[in-house]
Amino acid sequence: MIDLSTTYLGLKLKNPLIASSSPLMKKIDTVLRMEEAGIAAVVMYSLFEEQIIHESLELDHYLSRNTNSSAEAVSYLPDAGQYSLLPDKYLDNIQKLKKSVKIPVIGSLNGVSKGGWSRYAHNIQDAGADALELNLYYISTDPALSAQELENTQIELVAEVKSSIKIPLAVKLSPSYTALPHFVKRLAETGVDGMVLFNRFYQPDFDIEELVIAHTLDLSIPAELRLPLRWISILSGQVKTDFALTSGVHNHQGVLKAMMAGAKIAMIASELLQNGVGRIPEILHDLETWMEIHEYSSIKQMQGSMNQRSVAEPAAFERANYMKVLGSFQELP
Repeated sequence: MIDLSTTYLGLKLKNPLIASSSPLMKKIDTVLRMEEAGIAAVVMYSLFEEQIIHESLELDHYLSRNTNSSAEAVSYLPDAGQYSLLPDKYLDNIQKLKKSVKIPVIGSLNGVSKGGWSRYAHNIQDAGADALELNLYYISTDPALSAQELENTQIELVAEVKSSIKIPLAVKLSPSYTALPHFVKRLAETGVDGMVLFNRFYQPDFDIEELVIAHTLDLSIPAELRLPLRWISILSGQVKTDFALTSGVHNHQGVLKAMMAGAKIAMIASELLQNGVGRIPEILHDLETWMEIHEYSSIKQMQGSMNQRSVAEPAAFERANYMKVLGSFQELP
């Protein structure tokens, strides 16, 4: 009997396939179908710092816009239901999901500054989330802001959120750090329970006819697996934390590679958005079949089997591979 079970953030999971943060989690029926199909856990769509600030200011506007009107003009006051804040809706969705499914539900916060995040993280915990994913999605555009300053701010943010909750905390990163291993090590020292590698930056395009910025969403492709695969294979043997691989997981091969690199789970979204929830049992079946053919009895048996723990100098190993790839290129006739 093939054992697909794994642990992530202290959560015992029936298999390593988790649905990553996406619009799929906005409908309870869809999450129920994913659970029935075999998904091990789901990550909620993100609650963004900017959304909280915007809607808080909007509510304040409606509450204060008629403060100089007649005291009897009670009809000016907004209906609490009509102007309910997005965070309230988000928390309500978590509560409804937790009542509907048995698999773990992981909340998702997307922020860059300290302050209210500790409170929102605590509220997500109180709503019933089994864990929290903090997404550090930030692109530095200020030449005066140094890498050290940015990293210190993010470390402080993570530490503050971690200290405010009792549920496990994972941090989702982009690959755009000068010394990624050092930054991951610093994050691990704050006590976080896991790292999710990597966030995908959505690249804007120009509409040269309308002369506006075109915002498009390009779903991932299997080739994008290589970047998180590389870094998890480097880091999983050196930093004591749980690693999750996201971006580029479209089939059982992606899941297997993630496990061999040292990840505890593989996250999937684009494949489900493109081809439906029915892909989940297909991937799990193919995963079991491959393991049976290659005589693997469990997922834990292969986790980290191809990371760089046995390499004396990972940087030299990486450069040697780089030179080998370039040297293997054959120019077309």
